[in-house]
Amino acid sequence: MEEEFSFEKLDIYKRSLSLAKILCKIASRFPYKFSRIRDQLVGATISVPLNIAEGSGRKSVKEKKNFYKISQTSLFECIPLLEISLELKLISSDNYKKFRDEIIALSKMISRLIKFTKY
Repeated sequence: MEEEFSFEKLDIYKRSLSLAKILCKIASRFPYKFSRIRDQLVGATISVPLNIAEGSGRKSVKEKKNFYKISQTSLFECIPLLEISLELKLISSDNYKKFRDEIIALSKMISRLIKFTKY
């Protein structure tokens, strides 16, 4: 069996990775003329689990929290991108609501991670 890294055990990591995979698949279908929106959405969404993973490997609490905060701000960046995608009919209103709700939940989870990171 493969050894797990500590971040792989975190629900926030698992859920943010799942969201990133879904949004990358959806964004990959955006028409070429919306490639800037696609690239921004992909970049923001994959930044979330990447920064959680990187933060978990940092030695100081301050560094860990900094990467977790970056992860959270990447989530925030997804909101206007999803709003634009909805307005341009690149995603459905059902998907918009589902993704927005998940982003809110993930943001709360990251806030708790930041608050309770001690070592």
